[in-house]
Amino acid sequence: MTRLGFLMARLMRQEAPLAALSVSQAELSGDLAGKSVALVGNARALAEGDAGAEIDGHDVVIRINRAPMPSVRSHGTRTDWLALATSLSAADRARIKPGRILWMGHKRKRLDWQSAQSDGFYLHPLDDYEALKTRLGAQPTTGVMLIDMLARSNLARLDLYGFDFFASLSLSGSRSADKVPHDFAAEAALVGTLIAQDSRIIRN
Repeated sequence: MTRLGFLMARLMRQEAPLAALSVSQAELSGDLAGKSVALVGNARALAEGDAGAEIDGHDVVIRINRAPMPSVRSHGTRTDWLALATSLSAADRARIKPGRILWMGHKRKRLDWQSAQSDGFYLHPLDDYEALKTRLGAQPTTGVMLIDMLARSNLARLDLYGFDFFASLSLSGSRSADKVPHDFAAEAALVGTLIAQDSRIIRN
């Protein structure tokens, strides 16, 4: 696809041409088979700990959106996969150095050409987004979309860091829970159920 074709497909909300740029969810799952995964959320409380080396010790490290990393001690350094639902500045892209981009956001108009053309690019299906939105009764966060998807993969272990469902707010902004379109109580309940049912998932 040319850049012009990409821009037209994005403008006209043509899902099929955009999806053709993506690896399949089955391929993404296959890349995780038998591996330990660290999914790093953006809760402010994570910055108070010293989980950085532990995070970097996983086979795959996944971070979210602008992936704030206030210190190596608390957050580590690696970003193998970066899950986005927002645009990424050139400075943030250079800082994070993601090995792979996952576009989780339902707003395709925010998807940029550089991400869509990157190696191993993944576009999360709108059907999956809508199904999770229905279960939660609210727009799902990027984090809970990832947890839902990763729980259906063949990974060996999923460690969650920086997930307190907005109890300590987010490192990526100053908004309070009532100013964002998410139901954090519903998300906490869903993740709690997944953890109870799946011994691979551990909340740190």
